Amino acid sequence: MVKAFAVKNEEATLNIIRDLCHIPAPSYGERRRAEYCKAWLESAGARGVYIDDVNNCLFPLNCEGSREITVLAAHIDTVFPDTESYPEFREDEERIYCPGVNDNTCRVAAVMMTAKYFLENNVKPRGGILFALNACEEGLGNLVGTKEIFRAYEGRIKQFITMDGGIGGAVNVAVGSRRYEVVAKTAGGHSYGAFGNKNAIAALSELVGEIYALEVPLREGAKTTYNVGTIEGGTSVNTIAQSARMLCEYRSNDRECLAIMQEAFDRIFKKEREGVSLSVTLVGERLCKGEVDTAVEANMLDTYARIVREVAGIEMTLHPSSTDANVPMSLGIPGVCLGVSVGRGSHTREEYIEKRGTVPSVEVTVKLMLALTA
Repeated sequence: MVKAFAVKNEEATLNIIRDLCHIPAPSYGERRRAEYCKAWLESAGARGVYIDDVNNCLFPLNCEGSREITVLAAHIDTVFPDTESYPEFREDEERIYCPGVNDNTCRVAAVMMTAKYFLENNVKPRGGILFALNACEEGLGNLVGTKEIFRAYEGRIKQFITMDGGIGGAVNVAVGSRRYEVVAKTAGGHSYGAFGNKNAIAALSELVGEIYALEVPLREGAKTTYNVGTIEGGTSVNTIAQSARMLCEYRSNDRECLAIMQEAFDRIFKKEREGVSLSVTLVGERLCKGEVDTAVEANMLDTYARIVREVAGIEMTLHPSSTDANVPMSLGIPGVCLGVSVGRGSHTREEYIEKRGTVPSVEVTVKLMLALTA
């Protein structure tokens, strides 16, 4: 019955993907996508769909009064800053190409189709399902959408599943991070006439060198990294830069390692630098996993593994990552990130999905939610 539904709605699912591909949705700019999702869900018979203050589109099904809610989520934002169009959109018989189509547009469609299945078949999920097409997963979105869900439904969520990644891939370990904007300011001046004055770009370069000289902590089962992602500043080739700015981060899947890195970065940031004014702002923070109900988590993973094996003949693989599931994990609530797509090139302008992956994507998602809320 579920596979027949997925096959019957294959073109409808592809149409959702096509439509969403024509609505750019950078983090904090997802409103138009949220409005599309709301209108589509309502056309499928959903009642009570709403868009919250941070651009999450939410559909609570059978959730009234429940403190055992299962959240099924997929983030609607993309990593790309475009706000008007994705000119790379095209398709052929086998693929759809578009920035953001694989991360995470195709999985948004799978979640929406799962809601349609429950509505068409009048399925009453035990404890209720909150279908969440959420905002702000990417980059400096800082998981704002998921954080807002857990604020609004505090104490009511039993388990959380976010759909993100390739089919068979699962995440149950959260990679935490802290991200900083660092601005250096100096007197600057004319490159010839004021030669010898402090240069803000040179000051940041020294700071970058100190970061890249750090030795990351080594703990069994842990991976810790750092990165300087952007650096910019200055006025002209013949001007000693008065101001320069950079974005940097460190990450780890281990809380103790994150704390060690914080101490190391703090030492670098607090170091006295003559003639240089340094401003440091925390612009993003994602926490590692806390203590969760391992039985609930294992049930989600075992159920997903069984269904993926049955539907696609693929064995589940586990890996750590930074996803919307960081939020429930850090709060001690069982949360996982599960993949259902077939595609390549995420976070590149050449991103694509295989159309053949649409049916198993919907089939896996529907069967998963039927099993977890029976």
